[in-house]
Amino acid sequence: MVSKRRLSKSEDKETSTGEASKTKKQQLSKKIKKSHASNEVEENVFVKLLKTSGLILKTGENQNQLVVDQIVFQKKLFQSLKKHPSYPKVIEEFVSGLESHIEDHDTFRNCLLPCERLQDEELRCEGSTGTSYSKSLIKLLLGIDILQPAIIKTLFEKLPEFLFVKVNSDGISMPRLIISQLKWLDRVVDSKDLTAKVMQLIGIAPECLQHDFITSLPEILGDSQHADVGQELSVLLVESTQLTVPILDVLSSLQLDPDFLSKVRQLAMGKLVSIKLDDFPVIIKFILHSITATNAFEVISELRRKLDLQHFIFPSLLQASQFTLKRKGGASSSGSQNSSHPDYVTLIFDVIKSAVRYEKAISEAWVKAIETTVLGSDHSTFDVVMLFIIYSTSPQTKKYIEKVLRSKIRSGCFHQQLLESTFCVHFMVLEDVCPSILLVAQNLFHSQEQSITSFASLLYKYSFRSFDTYCQQEVVGALVTHVCSGNEAEVDAALYVLLELSVLDPSAMRLNAAFVKGLLDYLDNMSPQQIRKLFHILSTLAFSEQHEASSHIKDDMHLVIRKQLSSSIVKYKLIGIIGAVTMAGIMAADSQERVDPSNEQCTQVMSLLQLVQSCSEQSPQASALYYDEFANLIQEGNIAPKTLEWVGQTICSDFQDAFVVDLCDVSEGALPFPGKALYGLEEYNTCDGIAINLLPLLYSEEFAKDGGHMTAQESGQKLVSTLCLAPYFRLLRFCVAKQHNGNLEEIDGLLDCPLFLTDLEPGERLESMPAKERSFLCSLTFLTLNWFREVVNAFCQQPSPEMKGKVLMRLKVIVELQDILEKHLAVTPDYVPPFAHFDLETLDVIPHSSSASAKSRSKGKIRGRKQKADDGKASPADKLSKEDNSECEPVASGRSQLDKEFTGKEARASVSLQNYRAFFRELDIEVFSILRCGLVTKVILDTEMHTEATEVLQLGPPELLFLLEDLSQKLENMLLPSCTKRMSFLKSKGSRNIGFSHLHQSSASEVVNCVVQLVTPMCNHLENIHNYFQCLVPENHGVPTVGGPGGNAQEYQIMSSCYLRLLQIFHWLFAWSGFSNIENHSYLYSALEVLTGRVKQLQPDEALEELLSQSFNYLQNFHNSIPSFQCGLCLIRILMALFKRSVDPAPKKEKIAFLARQFLCRVWPHGEKEKTSVFKDQLQDLLCIYLEHTDSVLKAIEEIAGVGVPELIHSPKDACSPTFPTLTRQTFVIFFRVMMAKLEKTVKSLQAGSAVQPPKVHEEKLLYWNMAVRDFSILINLIKVFDSHPVLHACLKYGRLFVEAFLKQCMPLLDFSFRKHREDVLSLLETFQLNTRLLHHLCGHSKIHQDTRLTKHVPLLKKTLEQLVCRVKAMLVLNNCREAFWLGNLKNRDLQGEEIVSQDSQGSTAEESEDSTTSQVSQNNAAKAGVEDEASDGEKELYSEDSDDSLD
Repeated sequence: MVSKRRLSKSEDKETSTGEASKTKKQQLSKKIKKSHASNEVEENVFVKLLKTSGLILKTGENQNQLVVDQIVFQKKLFQSLKKHPSYPKVIEEFVSGLESHIEDHDTFRNCLLPCERLQDEELRCEGSTGTSYSKSLIKLLLGIDILQPAIIKTLFEKLPEFLFVKVNSDGISMPRLIISQLKWLDRVVDSKDLTAKVMQLIGIAPECLQHDFITSLPEILGDSQHADVGQELSVLLVESTQLTVPILDVLSSLQLDPDFLSKVRQLAMGKLVSIKLDDFPVIIKFILHSITATNAFEVISELRRKLDLQHFIFPSLLQASQFTLKRKGGASSSGSQNSSHPDYVTLIFDVIKSAVRYEKAISEAWVKAIETTVLGSDHSTFDVVMLFIIYSTSPQTKKYIEKVLRSKIRSGCFHQQLLESTFCVHFMVLEDVCPSILLVAQNLFHSQEQSITSFASLLYKYSFRSFDTYCQQEVVGALVTHVCSGNEAEVDAALYVLLELSVLDPSAMRLNAAFVKGLLDYLDNMSPQQIRKLFHILSTLAFSEQHEASSHIKDDMHLVIRKQLSSSIVKYKLIGIIGAVTMAGIMAADSQERVDPSNEQCTQVMSLLQLVQSCSEQSPQASALYYDEFANLIQEGNIAPKTLEWVGQTICSDFQDAFVVDLCDVSEGALPFPGKALYGLEEYNTCDGIAINLLPLLYSEEFAKDGGHMTAQESGQKLVSTLCLAPYFRLLRFCVAKQHNGNLEEIDGLLDCPLFLTDLEPGERLESMPAKERSFLCSLTFLTLNWFREVVNAFCQQPSPEMKGKVLMRLKVIVELQDILEKHLAVTPDYVPPFAHFDLETLDVIPHSSSASAKSRSKGKIRGRKQKADDGKASPADKLSKEDNSECEPVASGRSQLDKEFTGKEARASVSLQNYRAFFRELDIEVFSILRCGLVTKVILDTEMHTEATEVLQLGPPELLFLLEDLSQKLENMLLPSCTKRMSFLKSKGSRNIGFSHLHQSSASEVVNCVVQLVTPMCNHLENIHNYFQCLVPENHGVPTVGGPGGNAQEYQIMSSCYLRLLQIFHWLFAWSGFSNIENHSYLYSALEVLTGRVKQLQPDEALEELLSQSFNYLQNFHNSIPSFQCGLCLIRILMALFKRSVDPAPKKEKIAFLARQFLCRVWPHGEKEKTSVFKDQLQDLLCIYLEHTDSVLKAIEEIAGVGVPELIHSPKDACSPTFPTLTRQTFVIFFRVMMAKLEKTVKSLQAGSAVQPPKVHEEKLLYWNMAVRDFSILINLIKVFDSHPVLHACLKYGRLFVEAFLKQCMPLLDFSFRKHREDVLSLLETFQLNTRLLHHLCGHSKIHQDTRLTKHVPLLKKTLEQLVCRVKAMLVLNNCREAFWLGNLKNRDLQGEEIVSQDSQGSTAEESEDSTTSQVSQNNAAKAGVEDEASDGEKELYSEDSDDSLD
């Protein structure tokens, strides 16, 4: 009862609430009707039906009112029309009423605008916040099928009235409003008619409305009309360029045929050259979206050619100040640009980026299009940007893009100007892919090729200058990581980039100085040149500008340097000296650049140098390094006059007190050897002239080492060491040169003054001397040599003919002393020479031994009979810069036989001074200007300074060889790329750069520039040597012999070595990879012009190809006078370097092959040792060159193996092949290995045939394979005669590779050639069967002899032979000859064909089994052929005893 009552109460409450609500609605409805009664239209059929269905029409600005839901309204109206007594005539009346209603424009607009729903107003009155969308009256009527055609007709009849009417003040466009009614209809009754009406309307509408009408088509049309509309739009696309964008936008949204889209795409592609920039994004989007996998490459290639975005960039953005604006303004500059000029280029790249991200075919085709572009002029900044974008969006293509970049850099297509333009024009696009750019730079930086490393350096440099602070920090961090990589070339390149950035933008670099300062913790693992660069970077940041942020850098550097200078460990002291002198140079340069140089700055420089001097006084090695570093500093010209004056007073004036004495003051004292003045160039009286007091100083040092207690206080002299003689003089001559603008007359007395020595060539009693005395003489000779080398460095560029003559005489003395030194070293095997280079790398080669300073007893004058210069200013005579440094590691294979190490007892008989390079003072690059010297006249004066006689001097062969050897070593070290293994950063560097410290302070480009200036004198020497050997060539022979007229063995050897060194120098020069950089092209042109001028009259502006051809011909002419095999190989390498730079290489390739064959067929002098590894390596290189450049590799192999080897077999043991004299029993393995490798490589490169190719192509390929198999058969059968391990190893290795190539390349050809060329195929298989059988015998031979070095190749070879069996069977099945295939058991035999007895006594199966597959194909059952090879051991076989001879 309770529940019922509750229910009753609830119902009562709901009833009362409902009645109240109903009453309220009725009142509201009455109120609304009353308020709007005046706005209602007169009733007719149209109005009545609408009102009955729930819609009230209004006039004026009032919206039509919808009382019911939209769907309910449409349903009621449809039923009212259908049930109307006059249906279907009522429809005409209804439409007629509509036309009458919309005659008024305002009323028509009302019908096009959304209706107002009374429910919405009620909800608002009830406080509801919900809203709902209501369609317009026309839209509602179009949703009724029986009314839609008539309504559409009415709309299109009404629309032309508004086409040329201006938009009302309310901003509503009536045509757009009418067209919007047709969008998104649930159903179109007559879509074809609607399409026709819309297209007619587009044809007559003004341009401003055509755009809107076209873009509305996808929302109006049905799917069935897409093709027709597409055809009409394509016609309109041709007629009107202004509608290109909306038409393409619509076409990309329609479902169209691919062929039709291809035609439209071609139309769009043709419009790229004539449209506005703002239309580009839509057009490119259409083109990219219409691409398929099959046509992607063609479309992208055409798009690349026609899309050059650089021409559309606003000129204001191309100013050089853009970089600065970008760094300073950042977002503000970008925002201003976007507000004034829309960044359409960025939009274009966004469209492309989206396409390549989601379409793999587009990204791959784009990279391939760039890769296949050959000419550098065809590349634009767009290509570079696209590679970076694809690299960032497609991870799977990263390796491929890096490969393409390397190829383009090597070919010179991507160069510095292109990259700079890319960053200048598209920096905003590139900033979005900055991480990818840095990743590319990081990977390219690991390359050993200089051109690729330089390109990666530019990427870092431009990224730092173009992007924001975050990217700059990432760049510095990446470069610091490269410095810590342990790869010396990588470390040098990274430091060079950091140095360049520090100079170009020090303010930005200071923000990242903390990263660079961290490298100070890793100085132990850096080379001296790298330490200089690091201190140069930090000093530049600290002292280039007076900035508060640089104070902490100064403090840290001073702290590190003082700590290292005060260290008792020599290594750290040397690091401190290098750092301190480098920092002093930057400080001095900074003070010179200022308008009002600060005295405080000069005082700081002098105090720093005084600190270094005081800390290094007690260590001869530290002092010598300080003098060398200080000399380099003065050479650069960074010392202020005040500082240079202090140098002259405090340092240079002490040289004469330490090392120079008057001849009259020389006292032998208690010397172990009789002393006398030697090697003077002038006749001095006993009381006249000066001498270098070398012998007493060295003896004093040795006395101190042996336990003497002589101190500076006892002698009253300053501590000096003979180690400091050459470095001290180097510092002196740079000071004097700075004072007198390169003139050294003030110290020319040191050029011709003698040295106080003993007789350095004791003769026969040398071996009987005590070891201590021999070591003393060796040290004395080393120091004398280093003194004269430094003297030649100083005076080599003096213009005076007298000085030139004296320099030539000093060169002769150096050569004589080297011969004496070799004799001393031959009997002193454990001798350690005194240091000549004092940087850190010397410590890694020989353990450091401290030497005490000895007292000096000499006083005198420097300049002999001339006045002493006490004061002055110094300036460098040379222009080598240590800021631009490019260290290159030498290639081991390029070293000549003269550079090989000697070991064991041979060292006593013959000593090579090349092994003592670290203990000779380095010759400056300017010394080689002596090569220009012709005949020099030396005037000999009497005591009264009158001419007594004249002597003609010239550069002799020994002196020429001395200079050429040193120049060759310098170029090899500097110009060749690094090919050594990467070393750990925690390990010390090797000794390959010892002796080249001064050279490495110059860049490779500067060294090449110096060498190019020497090309003319080197050509003169080369021609003179050529003429010398031409005179020695006997009749009817091609090789110079020692027994020629006027020849002797020693002169012949020297001239031959000079010939080799000259060729090596030309090879290092023309093979330099730096010529690929545009900035170095002028050096290449200059060198080629010199060589061309030796052949013909040089024309102005000669083309590079012509210069290469003439230079090639010039060098080729020397082949007749080549004296040694090594010279011949070097000549061919020079020609190959020119050949690689040629654009028409075919003629040169043929000449190279001809020369290589000629050298292989030449009888070389008896001195060539076939057993040496050097000769074998050279022979292998020459044979490879011949086979790579010959027209027919197969014919060349057949000639050597079919003619040369049989001649060798029938010759005596120590004889050679008459046709190929370089082919001997010792060198046969080289010929065999190279021929097998080249044969396999040749057939592997041959493309497999296809059935669609013409029959002529099949015949050519089949003939080619017959030749290849014949060559293979000849080579394989040679193992029966030459069965050494290297020959068998090469046979197993390359035999398997050849069989694999036969399977992949030849068997497809045989598949469809078998029926037409059956006899040829059978002959080919028969020959190949015999070869595979011999390979099987070789496998058995390897197992019988249990040679693990051979047996490791057996499993893979047997597997390949088994695959051949199955493949031949498949070929027979394909040609319906399956019954011709049968298997048999092949006996195991050795190389000579003898059967190998099985260990299985029962003999049921063989220990090693092989299937013999015989392919039998009969013509009238008369022809039978077979192919045999091995199968799996477990396979069941049927075979007869005579299977070896089963093939017919």
